[in-house]
Amino acid sequence: MSPRDNQSRPGLRARRRKNSHLRVTRISKFRGSSASPRGIYLLPNLVTSSGLFCGVFAIAQTLEGYYFTAAFGIIAAQFFDGLDGRIARMTNTTSRFGVEYDSLCDLVSFGVAPAVLVYKWALVPWGVWGWLATALFVCCAAVRLARFNVMVDRVDRGYFLGLPVPAAAALLVGCVFLYNYLGHSSLPDKRVALLLLTYALAVLMVSTVPYPSFKQINLNGAQPLWVLVLAIVALQLIVARYDVVIFTLAATYAASGPVMWGMRRIRGRDLDLFEMVDSPDFEVGDDEDEDHGSARG
Repeated sequence: MSPRDNQSRPGLRARRRKNSHLRVTRISKFRGSSASPRGIYLLPNLVTSSGLFCGVFAIAQTLEGYYFTAAFGIIAAQFFDGLDGRIARMTNTTSRFGVEYDSLCDLVSFGVAPAVLVYKWALVPWGVWGWLATALFVCCAAVRLARFNVMVDRVDRGYFLGLPVPAAAALLVGCVFLYNYLGHSSLPDKRVALLLLTYALAVLMVSTVPYPSFKQINLNGAQPLWVLVLAIVALQLIVARYDVVIFTLAATYAASGPVMWGMRRIRGRDLDLFEMVDSPDFEVGDDEDEDHGSARG
């Protein structure tokens, strides 16, 4: 373009500078202001890495045929998954890096590990339909985690948008525990049940069905005595019959979303429980960094 053309269009350079500024601003918002260019916080990311190790351990045990041990590896990953965010908030070491790293670890521990476990344990006889079910589960888990990261500040913090990935993994693991405890004679054929369940969980993860997040529950302050007694009884049940308790809790939570959605639809109430912004562009907010990814999509 000649200098004369530039003079005939005096607003061209100004518009280009303006658009360049907007692009830089969007990139800066996406990267987050809490990320440190000099290093990472060690303690919370070590806890997150421990959960990843448990997920890889579960995959290794599955490939060796130790399905029950693999299920325990995924449960151990659940423990570290709930611990890293709390440690980050307590030590004031939240970061954008921690959020992204946590999501990648969750995809392995709660996406790939339970999918491989279910495939080797129950879905191999289905052939192509079996591995397609597990592949769909992993893909939907990845989509669910990515959607959580970009929409965490756009929804009501009292709810999750779709079934959380750790909850879906817990239900698959609970099925392994339940079949091991009750035996196959008193339960439906695991090959049919797990195939249908895997597809159903994949759909629920990427759905817009609301699930309670329980973020409003505050146990830091003083509590009534009956809360302590109830917690002790719950711990006793978990220790005595962890297999039944894990399956029951995971199945109840997975069913709570569709039940809540159906009840609101029958009553004719507004189903839009989420406070969406009008902008079509996704922007990451500060709430995500505060949780260090602990809410996990």
